[in-house]
Amino acid sequence: QAQAVVNGGVENAMLDQPANPAAENVVVGENPEIQEEQVDEEEEDNEDEEDAVVEDAADANNGAQDDMNWNALEWDRAAEELTWERMLGLDGSLVFLEHVFWVVSLNTLFILVFAFCPYHIGHFSIVGLGFEEYVQASHFEGLITTIVGYVLLAVTLIVCHGLAALVKFQRSRRLLGVCYIVVKVSLLVVVEIGVFPLICGWWLDICSLEMFDATLKDRELSFQSAPGTTMFLHWLVGMVYVFYFASFILLLREVLRPGVLWFLRNLNDPDFNPVQEMIHLPIYRHLRRFILSVIVFGSIVLLMLWLPIRIIKYLLPHFLPYNVMLYSDAPVSELSLELLLLQVVLPALLEQGHTRQWLKGLVRAWTVTAGYLLDLHSYLLGDQEENENNANQQPNNQHARNNNAIPVVGEGLHAAHQAILQQGGPVGFQPYRRPLKFPLRIFLLIVFMCITLLIASLICLTLPVFAGRWLMSFWTGTAKIHELYTAACGLYVCWLTIRAVTVLVAWMPQGRRVIFQKVKEWSLMIMKTLIVAILLAGVVPLLLGLLFELVIVAPLRVPLDQTPLFYPWQDWALGVLHAKIIAAITLMGPQWWLKTVIEQVYANGIRNIDLHFIIRKLAAPVISVLLLSLCVPYIIASGVVPLLGVTAEMQNLVQRRIYPFLLMVVVLMGILSFQVRQFKRLYEHIKNDKYLVGQRLVNYERKSGKQGTSTTPPQSSQE
Repeated sequence: QAQAVVNGGVENAMLDQPANPAAENVVVGENPEIQEEQVDEEEEDNEDEEDAVVEDAADANNGAQDDMNWNALEWDRAAEELTWERMLGLDGSLVFLEHVFWVVSLNTLFILVFAFCPYHIGHFSIVGLGFEEYVQASHFEGLITTIVGYVLLAVTLIVCHGLAALVKFQRSRRLLGVCYIVVKVSLLVVVEIGVFPLICGWWLDICSLEMFDATLKDRELSFQSAPGTTMFLHWLVGMVYVFYFASFILLLREVLRPGVLWFLRNLNDPDFNPVQEMIHLPIYRHLRRFILSVIVFGSIVLLMLWLPIRIIKYLLPHFLPYNVMLYSDAPVSELSLELLLLQVVLPALLEQGHTRQWLKGLVRAWTVTAGYLLDLHSYLLGDQEENENNANQQPNNQHARNNNAIPVVGEGLHAAHQAILQQGGPVGFQPYRRPLKFPLRIFLLIVFMCITLLIASLICLTLPVFAGRWLMSFWTGTAKIHELYTAACGLYVCWLTIRAVTVLVAWMPQGRRVIFQKVKEWSLMIMKTLIVAILLAGVVPLLLGLLFELVIVAPLRVPLDQTPLFYPWQDWALGVLHAKIIAAITLMGPQWWLKTVIEQVYANGIRNIDLHFIIRKLAAPVISVLLLSLCVPYIIASGVVPLLGVTAEMQNLVQRRIYPFLLMVVVLMGILSFQVRQFKRLYEHIKNDKYLVGQRLVNYERKSGKQGTSTTPPQSSQE
């Protein structure tokens, strides 16, 4: 049958071919011998083409048949081709040996050029200069030695580049120049990303020592005990400070007139390329910019951290220090507080889009106020907005205002040129009018800005903590609480107060009846939200944390001859983290009922919260599973095992080890069921690969079926 199919395809291909066009279109020449030779050659070509057509048709039909019978797994062929020698590269092929040689050679050359040579150059230089003891005292001998080696290499490359330029060695000069640029960019990246945030982090720590009742001796002891961790934490704090400072600058650019911040690089500028700046600008420009950045950032830390702490200690002697000790006499671990801060408090505050709008509105209000007080509205916000705001004023007043100022074009051009030179200025420059005594007004603006930052820092350092302490005192009394609790509670209270005020102000123009209706709707929504929060953020994390404590923590930490103590507050804090992790894994995993329910709850949001759906589909099943996981092992250990007449030691052993034992049983059953499903799929793949032709099974009979029945007719067979 297969041969008939092939022959039929060939016949169809032969019938579809047109007649011989070359024989009909023969050109008759003067010489008949040449004519006959041409005709013979053309006939031979036509015969070759016909043979090629027949072969192509046969290959096409065979290819189509192979495509129908092809299986992606191809177990037999994979087993024949893939061997341990081929996997490990032990087949001895010259291509593989060549690849191994080049990989090893290039890795060795890379280590030799970029690590071995700079390190030893720096080491010999440090030993020769007598700075070996200071470098060893830093606990980062290898890193500092390598950086010193790179600096010396850069200096050497500069000298060699100058000598090559003097003797007019063009190729050598270009090669040395490229090497110097590579070393220069690498060092600048290390300074910008590594050294500068580290300096900011240490300066923040030094300026805030009095806020935590710490001394430099404490920081020195912590550095001596764990230098790597201490440096990483200070670098991380400095990096966060630099990031938020840059974010605030971006927010200022959205409010201020283009050209006001010409001395700061614009990160949103599409033409801004830091690597290009590192390549083209000379090293002294980078050094000057680094020093100016350190001065600016350090001054802001002094203004917003050190000076407010001094003022708070003078005005409120008993307010500081903050209680942030990571250890205490209480048995409750304080490490869960950091987890709560990172997993609950900060995401809840940062995910609110209103916070950025509020901050932007405050900056805009301050800018408008300062502009009108100092007559710098045109300089700060531009003339276009001023004209829009003053469009309803009388022309005489506008004329009088214009007479009080002298338009200066040169200053605008100067600012624009400076922005171009910095390669980070605004994309467009908007001119402004310069009032009388302009330098004095700018100085007063800077003073006003410093006073505003100082007051804002005082409010941020005192108000949330004071409100949190006052609220937490109703619960804990006079006991000292970690300031993460009080600060988080105070931040939530401040945010809710500001949010309520803004909502009421937005509702005021709609009338009293609408306000009462809105208050009724929001009260019902808040009640539903509180019920859902109690179930999903209170009961579920508590049960999950207690189950985690019984299954993993207690068997690992508490011996059998001791009694484990459980603290619900700590279990709840850890359960919140576990619940978030489980929810994230569920949303990333395959589609099943829990993922569907969580996605539906997220899609509804708080405004369209469905209390009945959440309780019936999410809270009740999850709480039931957790309660069964907690109660069934306890009933078995405390109710069934004593009836068997075992000893007290055996009862204690069962009570302490039944939770991890049942966890192992559940995990083992899950793995076995997964493997059974995988083997079933493998069996189906092998069966289809061997016996499936198209969509019909050939020469295959199920063992469980009847002896006289067959899945296919007996005349269809396959070799």
